[in-house]
Amino acid sequence: MAAEEFHEWLRREGRIVIVGASLAGLRAAETLRAEGFTGSLTMIGDEPYEPYDRPPLSKAVLLGRASPDHTELPRRRDVGAAWRLGVAATGLDMAAKRVRLADGDEVPYDRLLIATGVRARPWPKESEAQLDGVLVLRTRDDAVRLHRRMRTGPRRVFVIGAGFTGSEIASACRDRGIAVTVAERAGAPLVGALGGVIGAVAADLHRDNGVDLRTGVMVTGLEGDSAGRVRAAHLSDGSVVETDVVVVSLGATRNTEWLAGSGLGAGPRGIACDAGCRAFDIRGIVTDDVFAAGDVARSPNPLFGYQFLSLEHWGNAVAQAEVAAHNMISTSAERRPHMWVPAFWSSQFGVNIKSVGVPSMGDQVMITQGSLAERRFIGVYGYQGRVIAAVSFDNTRWLDFYQRLIETGAPFPLDFPTVDRRPEGRQPVPADFPDPSLPTHGPTVTLSGYSPADRHLVFTPGRH
Repeated sequence: MAAEEFHEWLRREGRIVIVGASLAGLRAAETLRAEGFTGSLTMIGDEPYEPYDRPPLSKAVLLGRASPDHTELPRRRDVGAAWRLGVAATGLDMAAKRVRLADGDEVPYDRLLIATGVRARPWPKESEAQLDGVLVLRTRDDAVRLHRRMRTGPRRVFVIGAGFTGSEIASACRDRGIAVTVAERAGAPLVGALGGVIGAVAADLHRDNGVDLRTGVMVTGLEGDSAGRVRAAHLSDGSVVETDVVVVSLGATRNTEWLAGSGLGAGPRGIACDAGCRAFDIRGIVTDDVFAAGDVARSPNPLFGYQFLSLEHWGNAVAQAEVAAHNMISTSAERRPHMWVPAFWSSQFGVNIKSVGVPSMGDQVMITQGSLAERRFIGVYGYQGRVIAAVSFDNTRWLDFYQRLIETGAPFPLDFPTVDRRPEGRQPVPADFPDPSLPTHGPTVTLSGYSPADRHLVFTPGRH
């Protein structure tokens, strides 16, 4: 069968399976139908719920402004899928093109999209992790449990890790008048994602809002009472914090274990795929029938030196899913690359934080607008003489402008004046990221290798 005939048959009668009833999975399904796929579509998810929105779980839900039971994603169209919810995928047979499920069933496919995302990294000491009151926040059920605990008025919430999620939980606690202690092994919150210069601003935000912020310390143990309820956290500096709710916010683990032995290029850093979302096998050969999208995928981005990026971003999941869906049912000549510029936002302590690009690649930062002291500014990151990222605190109006600089490889440091640039922003300073060999909590972009290719790319959105 010729390639064009095969793709016509695939669009009309093919079997597509999506593992991961997630944001990426749903958007891929909608895109497939929108682009004319009329074959069978199966959605597999280990949770019993249809796709729901995760960002509100650490924001509106914890503030009591939204119910965790009503966070379903809006549907753009009926995807006409067979839903296999509440049953996890346990294996993949690439030769037979079948996905094995926990209930013993097997689902055949002609094209497979893996969008299994990530899960919260648990507290490593299992006996302590099982204590009543020790929680994580990733899923809808996690949010329900934490929301209920916060409604009971705990004497103190103890948050392990001051990444974005940990900081948002601390913010929600203070908004509700709950005492909260945050422990972070790095020198400030958000340093893994934004570096020490911006992290110092985040630290002031925490403390000025009544957070008991402990930096440069590790939690050495969690202590329970005779009834199995958590009662205290022990820190590496010898201090002890009494608490009845502990939220472990130590980042995420990619859901790839079920692919062990499948022959797919999958591991703890995610599923390696090309810019067209096609997964690699363990020999480094790209597959034509297995694709990956969302948090679980790691793919090369030409805008960032062909680094393989793993992105835990809402917008990336949508954009990558749409590209993957398009490419799954297209001939090679019709396929397009995924070159989305990473973007992330957070709301904490009344401040809106948004970043574009990959700040953690930057070695220098300059404040091009506003002031760190006023916590209203734009910081621009540079790497090897070009603009690589920008972050705004309560100052998003110009962020699209800086995104364009990233896309076109504009030179760094920036030499143009801005009306509100203060003396602190006239010269770049070291961005002060921690040693990458030492883990920090909550990076939203993971660099995981690069291609030696060295090219200058000008990316024009909307053209393929």
